[in-house]
Amino acid sequence: MFAVIKTGGKQYTVAQDDLIKIEKLDGEPGETVTFDEVLMVGGGTDTMIGAPRVDGASVVGEVVDQARTRKIIIFKKRRRQNSRRRNGHRQSFTLVKITDILTDGKKPAAKKKAAPKAEKAAEATAEAELPVLFTAPEGPADDLKKISGVGPVLEKKLNALGITTYAQVAAFTAEDIARVDDALSFKGRIDRDNWIEQASELASK
Repeated sequence: MFAVIKTGGKQYTVAQDDLIKIEKLDGEPGETVTFDEVLMVGGGTDTMIGAPRVDGASVVGEVVDQARTRKIIIFKKRRRQNSRRRNGHRQSFTLVKITDILTDGKKPAAKKKAAPKAEKAAEATAEAELPVLFTAPEGPADDLKKISGVGPVLEKKLNALGITTYAQVAAFTAEDIARVDDALSFKGRIDRDNWIEQASELASK
């Protein structure tokens, strides 16, 4: 089943388990978000088209991460006026995983929230199970959260793999990317979010 939703002034075609980047929404990673502006729902031979919305339809997702895109440089120059202006901008976005597509006014199933201690224990266990793929260099670790798409949880996982500096990320080979993808089930996220380019810029500062 698929659906077409509208959020942030844009339309997205989604299916269950899809990961989508959308305009920033309020919410912490792990929280549930519901999209009520559903313009179309389809599955098999049945397709419902809204006018403009499909009555009783909604799409449920889970916030995966709050991050920012790569920096865009904005340069303005006024000819013969000795006037130049250079600014940088990184657009905030929310990464959402689609968990359910509902019709006929159905409500999403209540999500049981694990106890804080249990969550921390699960995170610690997951980090402990990660293989050490790289040798962390001596000295203080860099703030990897400055790389778009890297949050506090992911930073801990990267550190557990032995990745602690921008220089390491900037020097990734195709083989290194494949190893990290496999360990963290990234499915091409490093290339998609331009980690190497971002890390190179951060390492040069």
